[in-house]
Amino acid sequence: MSTPKSTIRTTITKTVVLQRLIVSLALAIGTALLIILTSFQSSAILVTSASPPLKPHPLPPTLTQWQDSTNSGDYFSQVSPTQVGYLVWSQFPIRVYVESTQAVNSKQAEDWVKTVSQAVQEWSVYLPLAIVEQPKDADITIVRKTPPLQTSPGSKILRARSAQTTYEMYVSKNNLLSHRFRILLSPSQTGQYLLAATRHEFGHALGIWGHSPLPSDALYFSQVRNSPPISARDVNTLKLVYEQPTSLGWSVGTFSVKNSHET
Repeated sequence: MSTPKSTIRTTITKTVVLQRLIVSLALAIGTALLIILTSFQSSAILVTSASPPLKPHPLPPTLTQWQDSTNSGDYFSQVSPTQVGYLVWSQFPIRVYVESTQAVNSKQAEDWVKTVSQAVQEWSVYLPLAIVEQPKDADITIVRKTPPLQTSPGSKILRARSAQTTYEMYVSKNNLLSHRFRILLSPSQTGQYLLAATRHEFGHALGIWGHSPLPSDALYFSQVRNSPPISARDVNTLKLVYEQPTSLGWSVGTFSVKNSHET
């Protein structure tokens, strides 16, 4: 028969053993979590360090040949580089898809495609472009769709807009850091207003990620009554952009980023 003292001793021993087991288990779980968290941190570092260095590409022949005899200047200082440098295309022709829209009537749909295509062709003088039949094959996709509402700077008031241009990065099959653009054009835009909006947004998609302060340029920050054609200043700015370093078009591991430019 066990005495009260031996019973107490046994109970204490069991309690101590149980506490040690709990401490050991907690330590093991904590160590495992630390290993897991460390692994995630290492992965994040690898993802960040995988982006290629900034290097310029050779100028495409169309821009190499461009000379501004008027010495009109440029607005390159208004163009912002991104996290991967300047938004330069290095594989040509740049593939463009123009949505075959289903409008109220076939004439309206035909006019929309014709006007948008005209603006695209205007830019093809300066960079090689090719129209493709499927959006999956496109570098730049143009869609007849109302852009989402946007809040004004410093205000919570939502406002409508006529166009929106966004881009996203991805790694191509040949392991190059690549990008693609999507342009939304409001269905309410027609005629010269649609032409001007397409001309403007397509300039963004070609790499002019900023606005001109002069209303005589296609990339002027606001829409004007008499929309200007692509100016010498627009092309001078485009040429300067393509002389800048970028990570786009160079070999990469894993990278992902999204951004947008809205008008």
